[in-house]
Amino acid sequence: MNAPTRPSDPSGNSGTSLDQRPSRDAARAAVRTLLAYAGDDPTREGLLDTPDRVVRSYDEFFGGYFEDPVAILERTFSETDGYDEIVLLRNIDFASHCEHHMVPIIGCAHVAYLPKTRVVGISKLARVVEAYARRLQIQEKMTAQIANIINEVLEPRGVAVVIEATHQCMSTRGVSKTGVNMVTSSMLGAFRDDPATRQEFLSMIGK
Repeated sequence: MNAPTRPSDPSGNSGTSLDQRPSRDAARAAVRTLLAYAGDDPTREGLLDTPDRVVRSYDEFFGGYFEDPVAILERTFSETDGYDEIVLLRNIDFASHCEHHMVPIIGCAHVAYLPKTRVVGISKLARVVEAYARRLQIQEKMTAQIANIINEVLEPRGVAVVIEATHQCMSTRGVSKTGVNMVTSSMLGAFRDDPATRQEFLSMIGK
């Protein structure tokens, strides 16, 4: 099965080109190598189908490389009767993967913008979060990417993004600290320049 064409991504983190992507057979062989490296036998019954399952799961985990955030946000609406207050989507659950250890980052995002002349369907904000989450990531970069692409495409008066997440690279290895959340934020436009606007947003997300 061929992967879809990779879209252009002005925010970076777009990965390898389609013609550089290894075949599914090569990917399955790589999983078998890792199973052997872990100390198990890739030919035993319980692991025979694991390489194919892992490759198919990668299609889900990293499908964001084939999503175009610009295209997601381009369909907007101008009939707002002059609405110019905060538009906020809270608690957008996501699952990403740490680019350093390839283990899960589990969290939620709060995304807000102050419209100037156009608004976008709220599902599109969630889809943008997913497009960036389903890639190898670090939380700081993901936070900035979401804010920057909304600012670029919608041209609002301001954008605010807060992400809260737990990192299994910290809880299951290394220092092995559980119950620790990492919080990152990106404030653009009015959310950066106007303390009252920023505080209104933080109050709306319970901060």
